[in-house]
Amino acid sequence: MPQGFSLLFAAILAEVGATLALRESQAFARPALGFAALAGYGLAFWLLAQSLTTVPLGIAYGVWAGLGTVGIALAGWALFNEVPSPSAWLGIAFVVLGVSLLGTGVPTR
Repeated sequence: MPQGFSLLFAAILAEVGATLALRESQAFARPALGFAALAGYGLAFWLLAQSLTTVPLGIAYGVWAGLGTVGIALAGWALFNEVPSPSAWLGIAFVVLGVSLLGTGVPTR
């Protein structure tokens, strides 16, 4: 796996972590978690920018947005009992399929 994709997946993890911190900040009533969320989003954007040196923009953004969405949906289910509906599970499957198709035959610069 090229380094750009490693950075991209790290960006996804940072974004998911930041979103979880944002939820737990309770609308910044817990400021430390709110600021942790801001730092996590900053790290995610920095990592995404670094990944763009070797991963094409359309692929990087599609993978970042798609897997970030799936990751946070699964984290919400696992951590907060936010059970996806049957149609949401279908949507998750379509996103995973779409990201998989997007990532096949990825040209690098």
